[in-house]
Amino acid sequence: MGRFGEVLRQYNVRLWAGADLVSVTGTWMQVLGVNWYVLQVTGSSTRMGLAMLVQALPVLLLGPYGGALADRLPVRRILVVTQVLHAVLAAALALAVFADAGLWAIYAVAAVSGVVSAVDGPALGRFGGMVAGPARLGTALAFGSLIHSTGRIVGMAAGGVLVASFGPAPLFLWNAVSFAGVVVALLRVRVADLHPLAAAPREAGAVRAGFAYLLRQPVVLGTLALSFVLGSLGRNYQVTMAAMSDGPLAGGAAGYGLLSAVFAAGTVLGALVAGQRAELTTRLLVGAGLLASALQVVAAFVPGLWAFALVLVPIAAAAVLLDTTVSARVQLDTREDMRGRVLAAVGVVGSLSGMVGAPLLGWLSEVAGPRAALAIGGAVCLAACGLAGARLVRRSEPAVPAALATA
Repeated sequence: MGRFGEVLRQYNVRLWAGADLVSVTGTWMQVLGVNWYVLQVTGSSTRMGLAMLVQALPVLLLGPYGGALADRLPVRRILVVTQVLHAVLAAALALAVFADAGLWAIYAVAAVSGVVSAVDGPALGRFGGMVAGPARLGTALAFGSLIHSTGRIVGMAAGGVLVASFGPAPLFLWNAVSFAGVVVALLRVRVADLHPLAAAPREAGAVRAGFAYLLRQPVVLGTLALSFVLGSLGRNYQVTMAAMSDGPLAGGAAGYGLLSAVFAAGTVLGALVAGQRAELTTRLLVGAGLLASALQVVAAFVPGLWAFALVLVPIAAAAVLLDTTVSARVQLDTREDMRGRVLAAVGVVGSLSGMVGAPLLGWLSEVAGPRAALAIGGAVCLAACGLAGARLVRRSEPAVPAALATA
């Protein structure tokens, strides 16, 4: 396992990774269950998308406040509270389905879950850095990407079997139980082996201070801007894969399932590649973006389903390499007492890219066709990567030395 083996020698990393795998698997089972339930009740993909939007909006609006809390308060205590709340909300979903409470209950739980996630996300990122330490942060993030990809595959596969046999309620119950594993891991972690991060003082205007700090970090701002363009027009493949399969590739639902599985496999490959890198640099970020964007343009012109699936593998791998590098750079290139607020900004950018990119690519697919949507999106991403290459690489901070990364 190479570098993965090095980080897994740490007890806290092993404990946290196991809990994360269980939790991510449950989360994806719940995502599938919610989508299936809303689609079954309404027959509307728009209503299904609304549930996702309701959950994303609080992260967009409240994320900076969650980041400020994560910078000031003990994150382990924050996470124990948020994981318990997530478990209660998942159980509430199961109860709502059993009681046939209607869509309003699903949307209400989704909204409250979004509020909890606004606090939860920055705290999770900050705590993950404390578990791994700065020297192994890049490798730990790559291993986290591998866990998330594996959890997604297992969760969607198991969820598909369970929802067809028993309906969505058991998926929500399993997700509720999965959060108990995270709480146990938080309570059993070896505190003495954690890598402490500087905490922010209690002060008025902590959110404004975070924004002011970001505005003075041109490399981080440029990284977030590039992440937004690539995330909105380059990695909203849940839209373009469906449009291509239903349209020019003539694959239908079975083809979409195949493409989704291939994409998931590509993300695993990307996590393995990222984990073997001695450095996660801005130059690597730009290079992965150029590769993914160029291949997206190529994908627009491939003739058949299997050829499209083949091109998807390196695109998915590059996407994980991009996400891992962005997360590593924004943490290593910023002050420790600002890390929660910086990670909140990453979450806000991710939410915005989905909210903007998914409908835009859907509209382009309807107006100009799926192939044109892919080609236009890829061309814009190529231009953004070229601009980033001219500005970011020259101004970026030196990478973490390979000797330090393996220390």
